[in-house]
Amino acid sequence: MNEDVELIIEEAKDRMHKALEHLDFELTRLRAGRANPVLLDGITVDYYGVKSPLSQVSNVNTPDAKTITIQPWERNMLGPIEKAIMAANIGVTPVNNGEIIRINIPPLTEERRMQLVKQVRNEGETAKISIRNSRKWANDELKQEVKNGLPEDVEKSAIDEIQEMTTDYTARVDKTVAAKEKDVMTV
Repeated sequence: MNEDVELIIEEAKDRMHKALEHLDFELTRLRAGRANPVLLDGITVDYYGVKSPLSQVSNVNTPDAKTITIQPWERNMLGPIEKAIMAANIGVTPVNNGEIIRINIPPLTEERRMQLVKQVRNEGETAKISIRNSRKWANDELKQEVKNGLPEDVEKSAIDEIQEMTTDYTARVDKTVAAKEKDVMTV
């Protein structure tokens, strides 16, 4: 196969892999009834005028399956951390005891579990759309290469390879979504 075609296939594969990685990242942020420090990723705290990630101004732990504790490096950071968690609107209420902040993760109701399953499916569909967009981009690039002199049989075999990758990555998305749905629905 020609070098340009291999580059197009590699780029498409890279894009599809990134869509799968993004799906994994988004699904780890969904709370499935167990305490997980990832729930607090993305929360920034005003640290002396600088927006800093929560993990850089405190120690975040999970002493048990239903509790997250946050121990700031400096005691005067308790208030700003508490405000940042409230402002993040992640569905939990921090409890400040003057030394550490505790977050109790409430058990999920059946209704909330169903909402989370819908959210998981939406994330999965977004990943599939991204994968299909990568396929479309690669096929368009290959059509452009045919106009520039690429033999049509090489284009056909490259399109077939890209379709196989698309099918493979779509199946991976389905598998990931099914595993997360099972996790969410487990009481």
